Amino acid sequence: MNKYLKYLLFLSFVLFNACSNTKYLQKGQKLYTGGEIKIDDKNEDIEKKDTKAVKDELEDLLRPKPNSTILGMRVKLYIYNKTRTTKKKGLRHYINTRLGQPPVLISDVDVNKNSDILQNRLQNESYFQSQVVGDTLSEGKTAKAIYTVQPGPTYTIRKIVFPNEKGDVDTAVAGTAKQTLFVSGNNYNLDVVKNERIRIDARLKEEGFYYFSPDYLIMRVDSTVANHQVDIYVKVKNETPDKARRIYRINNIYLYPHYTLRDTALKLDSAVTYRWYHVIDTKKTYRPFTFKNSVLLHPGDIYNRSDHNKSLSRFINLGPFKFVKNRFEDVSTDSSKLDIYYFLTPYPKKSLQFELLGRTTTANYVGSQISLSWKNRNAFKGAEEFKVKLFASTDVQYSGQNSGYNVYQFGIQPTITWPRFISPFNFNPDNAFIPHTELTAGYTLVDRVNLYTLNSFNASFGYNWKQNAHVTHDLSLLTVTLTKPANVTQEYLDSIEHTRNPTLAHVIDQQFTFGPAYSYTYTNTNETFKTNTIYYSGRATLSGNLYGIITGADTLAGKVSTLFGLPFNQFIKIENEFRYFHKTGPNSTIASRIIVGVGLPYGNSTQLPYSQQFSIGGSYSLRGFRARSVGPGSYMPGTDITSASGFLPDESGDIKIEANVEYRPKLFSIVYGGLFVDAGNIWNLHSHEGLPGGAFGKNFLSQMAMDTGFGLRFDLTLLVFRADLGVPIRQPYEGAPLKFDFNNRVFNLAIGYPF
Repeated sequence: MNKYLKYLLFLSFVLFNACSNTKYLQKGQKLYTGGEIKIDDKNEDIEKKDTKAVKDELEDLLRPKPNSTILGMRVKLYIYNKTRTTKKKGLRHYINTRLGQPPVLISDVDVNKNSDILQNRLQNESYFQSQVVGDTLSEGKTAKAIYTVQPGPTYTIRKIVFPNEKGDVDTAVAGTAKQTLFVSGNNYNLDVVKNERIRIDARLKEEGFYYFSPDYLIMRVDSTVANHQVDIYVKVKNETPDKARRIYRINNIYLYPHYTLRDTALKLDSAVTYRWYHVIDTKKTYRPFTFKNSVLLHPGDIYNRSDHNKSLSRFINLGPFKFVKNRFEDVSTDSSKLDIYYFLTPYPKKSLQFELLGRTTTANYVGSQISLSWKNRNAFKGAEEFKVKLFASTDVQYSGQNSGYNVYQFGIQPTITWPRFISPFNFNPDNAFIPHTELTAGYTLVDRVNLYTLNSFNASFGYNWKQNAHVTHDLSLLTVTLTKPANVTQEYLDSIEHTRNPTLAHVIDQQFTFGPAYSYTYTNTNETFKTNTIYYSGRATLSGNLYGIITGADTLAGKVSTLFGLPFNQFIKIENEFRYFHKTGPNSTIASRIIVGVGLPYGNSTQLPYSQQFSIGGSYSLRGFRARSVGPGSYMPGTDITSASGFLPDESGDIKIEANVEYRPKLFSIVYGGLFVDAGNIWNLHSHEGLPGGAFGKNFLSQMAMDTGFGLRFDLTLLVFRADLGVPIRQPYEGAPLKFDFNNRVFNLAIGYPF
């Protein structure tokens, strides 16, 4: 007890000193504690529901900011005061300048300037008659600034008038009226005025007005209208130059695919013409057809910025180029035609990359991976990428049932990627993204120490492309995998015999799959300005379907079909994952996820191959249960399984349902919290001997495992370290009560968010 009392007294002493920073101030100095906004709104010009938002917005404009606090304590200021030194280097100097924060004094605050800034912001947001008065209030050795705001009435938009002149540019501006950002009855807002000018300019750039600029537009606001209203007149400035009033067309297009800063001559006499563009490549490093899907503008086209920007994006997406510079030139001073020059700076053609990674896996293993990749970015002079990757990894579980049964992997993976569709049909998506065709082959050796070794061969051919910024498609026309066991130990065979758990035997079954796969992904989660964002991923995988039907494969009837002398797996597998994110505030989010996956083995198979089966549990799934320890269904491994061997079998199934909800508030600095609830399970489609209760049935909801818990996330921008403590609250069998089972808690360390 005395020991804990000492710790408590020491902590109290530190906290007291962190709060007592004013004793370090010199005579006459007062520590600035922040600014306060008081809204004197006797006429209720601001609606009550908007008052807090207005105050928060105005407070954010105040400068300087007071010393930062953690739980009300100015810890950085305390560090600064305790480590003051006259030395210009050394540990004390480093702590003082890097970890400390000098005091912000009331004398540093320009109250009048802040008042002007606040008043200007209010006037920009329709409070034309607003008044702001600033003052200071001292309390001992501290002081704060108080700003009293009298907002006055808001001014709303009555009407918007667009140009009625007959010139090309005036007509084009008037043609944008239907899409105007101004809305009659809305409050006047300067930001909307600025955005309206940008919107009109963007529209004109699509109609050939290459030299037009938002600065050539003026928005005249008439605030003399009665009842606190304004009329807005959109007009092209009289001093707008003739070039900005012209509609321009494309003349010639030139490409320089091997450009460096030392290149100053245009060398047009060495241009090679390919269809509608000209390539200047004296080293002949690229075949001219390489760029046909990237040059979207054509001679004679009216200039439009969208196609131009798509072309720039496509040049980068080709792969070999790290920089793209463009230049537009008038054909002549009196011409309305433009020549385009694209200057492409390539990466080195060949590169060698070494990577060393630390990782955590969904099975609660921690480990590392080293890889060596050789890459040729222009293998066949058409921007094709040829890559060979050698890799090796080790995954270790230091605690839990699988401790000591480490996993080692070695492999090679060559890949050829074409920046276009390799197909008898001509596909050319009309967007900023280049489609890719990919041919991959590979071999992986998986060695699970003291248990077994797996040899895995794979090959695939398919396409991936982006429909737009939100939608991605991935179509594999053919994926072939062959996994064969080797060096199965007697310990593992004895475990199969003793436990009669078919999962153990299924892991070392030979797997031979071949067929197509398609995945669709939609996400707008990168649009962080939205309150609600979603992510959806769907995937369909098929194996041996047509061939199995043709050959009449039926394992249950004793007719097993083979291909090249090998029995193959026949199945259809559908996977769906939906995520929904809702911002509850500027620094807090509710994240939720639903996963539903179904595999249908038939014909030549009675269950999915092990590599295609679903699993559940672990740091990225049900965090209150060990990875792959739940299910299938209400099946609960007995103590006989782990008594026969030191490891826990990885449970798997043909069906998966999982749901997760997590609240993610920001606590301070880079630290975020997490409160979560997880639920789910896996099932087999059919009953199997040795897995009682493992088949999917009408009582599946009563077999859902559930957990809850909390955690911390350390967001370092480039990566996120995560620590979660999950506690089971319901075991996955019928009639199981809700029980906070803290004795079986699971501590998870991982990298990245769970979803």
